[in-house]
Amino acid sequence: MRQITVLSGKGGTGKTTLTAAFAVLAKKAVVADCDVDAPDLHMLLHPEIIQTQEFKGSKLAFVDEAKCVKCGLCREKCRFSAITEDFRVDPFSCEGCGVCTIICPANAITLTERISGYAYISKTRFGFMAHAMLTPSEANSGKLVTLVRQNSKILAEKERVDLIIMDGPPGIGCPVIASVTGVDAGLVVAEPTMSGIHDLKRALQLLAHFDVSSFVCVNMYDINKDNTGKIESFCKENGIEVVGKIPFSPTVTEAMVNGKTIIEYSPRSAVAKEIEGIWEKLSALVSEKSFTQKLLTERR
Repeated sequence: MRQITVLSGKGGTGKTTLTAAFAVLAKKAVVADCDVDAPDLHMLLHPEIIQTQEFKGSKLAFVDEAKCVKCGLCREKCRFSAITEDFRVDPFSCEGCGVCTIICPANAITLTERISGYAYISKTRFGFMAHAMLTPSEANSGKLVTLVRQNSKILAEKERVDLIIMDGPPGIGCPVIASVTGVDAGLVVAEPTMSGIHDLKRALQLLAHFDVSSFVCVNMYDINKDNTGKIESFCKENGIEVVGKIPFSPTVTEAMVNGKTIIEYSPRSAVAKEIEGIWEKLSALVSEKSFTQKLLTERR
């Protein structure tokens, strides 16, 4: 089973646009939206939810009024001001750290699991999709990403699909780490700006740390060709292949407004043609890598 994660050092670079286009071009793949904090792949793929799972990723303090002696220690020691004046817990402030349960002399406070979000298995017009939504202000998004990836693997095995395409979260934090570990390739989408170059380098360092094959795509390359040249030079020096350069086009925004992928909305546009080329290169490279790994494993 091959797994590809599309990621970037920041949000808004075009990851979701590219992932949705890949879903069309792959013809038979399971798609996973690993950006559980702010998912938006559903806006282009319009999934029909067929299964919903509760995700319990954090805990909430609960005060037993019958045991509480109202000594005030919990309010004094809580760093998040989650205990109200009438000794109740504010669910929006509580971080579930457990300090209150430790210092309570009456053992009146316990930690209970709470629903932190939901994971979904859906059907789209291009195949199956695994995705999720973390409740605002909740933590443990890395665990929810792991659940999404598990669901995508189960779907792929059940449907006999050998490819999973993942829309990764932005940045290099815990949810990104959860979305790239163990994958066959990471495609980093970069913008030709100084901050974009900085973010690209951080994302590539992360992939290198986890020994994931890295590829780069420059989006809107023609808005600053000098910076695009700097990206290409950096990649060449570090042995990283630039699999494509996508030109700027208002048609991409028009496609999104109409809730369609660029491949569907304008299949003959320069952007669509370039993305097709990127997908052909990327899928071929990943297939070759998977075949080589399989051969090495058999020889061992």
